[in-house]
Amino acid sequence: MTAMSTQGNRHQSSLARSVLLVIDDSEAVRTALEVLFALHGARVVDAASPQEGLAALERAAVDLVIQDMNFRREATSGEEGVALFRELRRRQPELPVVLLTAWTHLETAVELVKAGAADYLAKPWDDERLLTTVRNLLDLRSARGEAAALRRQRREARESLAGRFELCGAIYESDVMHTLVSMATQVAHADVPVLITGPNGAGKEVLADIVQANSQVAGGPYLKVNLGALPPELIEAELFGTEAGAFTGAKARIGRFEAADGGTLFLDELGNLAPAGQAKLLRVLQTGEFERLGSNATRRTRVRLIAATNTDLRAAIRAGRFREDLYYRLNVIELDVPPLSRRREDILPLARRFLDADRELSAEAERALLQHPWPGNVRELHNVIRRACLLSDGAEIGASALSLPGADARQSDGAAPDRAAVESALRRSDGNISRAARDLGLSRQALYRRMEKLGLKTDT
Repeated sequence: MTAMSTQGNRHQSSLARSVLLVIDDSEAVRTALEVLFALHGARVVDAASPQEGLAALERAAVDLVIQDMNFRREATSGEEGVALFRELRRRQPELPVVLLTAWTHLETAVELVKAGAADYLAKPWDDERLLTTVRNLLDLRSARGEAAALRRQRREARESLAGRFELCGAIYESDVMHTLVSMATQVAHADVPVLITGPNGAGKEVLADIVQANSQVAGGPYLKVNLGALPPELIEAELFGTEAGAFTGAKARIGRFEAADGGTLFLDELGNLAPAGQAKLLRVLQTGEFERLGSNATRRTRVRLIAATNTDLRAAIRAGRFREDLYYRLNVIELDVPPLSRRREDILPLARRFLDADRELSAEAERALLQHPWPGNVRELHNVIRRACLLSDGAEIGASALSLPGADARQSDGAAPDRAAVESALRRSDGNISRAARDLGLSRQALYRRMEKLGLKTDT
């Protein structure tokens, strides 16, 4: 198959069954465009004036508009084209509009692109370039429609879940977090331990809160212990309590397992538990029995245990630092929270939640947030936004106010934006290629190429 026939097939597959509205006062132009697009499977509805074009738009479902900028022989200002474009945008804001210009100053076309026009081409046009432009815009419109439908399905799924369970203010849009939150609500009623793994600051505690809030013991005590914040020698005393005289001057005090009787105990940073503490934890999980430090009296407790760790427990088992039998006792249900860098759909919703009510993020700030690797995960994001709110004077927070390390270098080193950054730019620009490209620091053709490489175009 030749390169020309391959290119033709690509146009055919993208344009097939599409309806294009051509508004131009020249019959020769309308006929030429009708023949060109008909060869590739598209149907053209033509109109000789703005009034005819707007009437045609009311009668037919149109996928894209190609409009002239001047509709009288003596006209060169483009004022009629500007007025037509603004009326098209008012009636159907999502409809892609391609401008054809012969006499209009380039600045006018550029201004209309900033106002939402999808693209502009000069007369006489190049057929291949026009076909490519229209194909890309139709692909983008199709992809945006599918993305909007997917977002709607995700939103409905989240709302349905929130209507049936207590989600403790969890903020997310990613599929992976929706799956984890759903699992947390499903296992909440099971009287078994839950192990939550993942890096620090990724949101493990939120999942623990969801499990507890929807459990059968939701009305009982809910205690939290961060083992990483305690000196190692005090962890056992914190968990199991002490008897009077166990240490010099020690008074009797109950531990967290006693205090949480009939409820839930959340142990964070479980990997910090020493071998002796691991043995006692295994026993209390198996039998509900334990002794305070310094006492031989056996006590009983009934506690739902939720444990979290950023430690690779399997590696710790191989290294002899963690008991294998305890691991399997804890690992009845495991919820593995990925780092924020692997669920970038959650970055902007979380950032907006952390903003003060009277603040908003600029497009450049959103782009910087999406490009940052977030080694500190959600905790780092929260700190960055809170600091920016404190240090910024205006209502809009710019990229510089975020003080993200390496942000300037990333924006100037020519690195290609990833899929999340491109999709975010397209959403912010309502699918306007020129505006999205400008936001990403790319040319329009570079953005087209990047979209194609990322698989953001669909052939119908």
